[in-house]
Amino acid sequence: MATTTDQAVRHLLDEGRARARRLGPDQVRLWDALARSAEGGKRFRPALVVAAHDALGGTRQEAAAATGAAIELLHTALVVHDDVIDGDDVRRGRPNVSGTFRAGAREAGADAGGADALALAAGILAGDLALATAVRAVATCGAPRDVTERLLDLLDAALHTTAAGELADVTLSLGLGAASMAESLGAAERKTSAYSFALPLQAGAVLADADEHMVERLGEAGRVLGIGFQLVDDLLGVFGDPARTGKSTTSDLRDAKQTPLLVHARSTAQWARLERYVGRDLAPDDLAEARALLTASGSRAFVEALAARHHASAVRTVEELDLPVDVLGPLLTSLGLDEAAA
Repeated sequence: MATTTDQAVRHLLDEGRARARRLGPDQVRLWDALARSAEGGKRFRPALVVAAHDALGGTRQEAAAATGAAIELLHTALVVHDDVIDGDDVRRGRPNVSGTFRAGAREAGADAGGADALALAAGILAGDLALATAVRAVATCGAPRDVTERLLDLLDAALHTTAAGELADVTLSLGLGAASMAESLGAAERKTSAYSFALPLQAGAVLADADEHMVERLGEAGRVLGIGFQLVDDLLGVFGDPARTGKSTTSDLRDAKQTPLLVHARSTAQWARLERYVGRDLAPDDLAEARALLTASGSRAFVEALAARHHASAVRTVEELDLPVDVLGPLLTSLGLDEAAA
């Protein structure tokens, strides 16, 4: 029986824990915190790898599962690092790596500065370990050498693109200037689309020995689908239910992230009132008022429509390739506020 992607992810985590045990209890604690960060989620990234591979008649099921698991661990690495960058201690409704180590340090008697330092170090190191595990998993996936080298090239390109997107996202949040819609969408594309959508679809195609035209076009489908997904994720970052999404509904406003939602709102008459709710912590009543203004301004509807257009474009591309729409994954056949949490 072929290995499932969940089994492949578990294998990577078990291997890492075995290495950690040889280094002592502190390293086990770090790895276990990382492993908890990899739990949950909808696993759509490995599903995209397998779906593309199978739709194109691929026969490397084990390599596809291993590559999908690698991309899932890559996602974990980037999420852990993203939480460090954003200063967040919670992910999916529970303490993340940094939050776990911060709480542990305070319980052990460390002062706030010491706990902050340990939380920062743990988040960086855990993310590094997950990233190294992901690269190694691709390199040892069992595909022929030329296929593996192509996969590593795609992985490397996705990492560079994602790093550029993350840096642009943080730079825009400095508020040194008002971002244009193109700049905001560009940051979303680079930060999310490259590794979460284009990479899995292209990896599946490469594993199935597809030609470069197919690989390129599936990358384009992933790019636009990823933008649509990020747009919905931005909406969830304000309008979602944290109990269901595990996402804060105030951090994007607090951090003044120049998402398309806020970029559009800045051009409306409601911005003069809305601006007072951006760049600070919000009480529940404040959040309710900010939501009302974002709705009245038309910004929410604008972003919802933009997400739908990107999703439709991805579907058209896949149909033009004579591939089934479900190559985009069962989660992604529609983008709704209730189902698009990362």
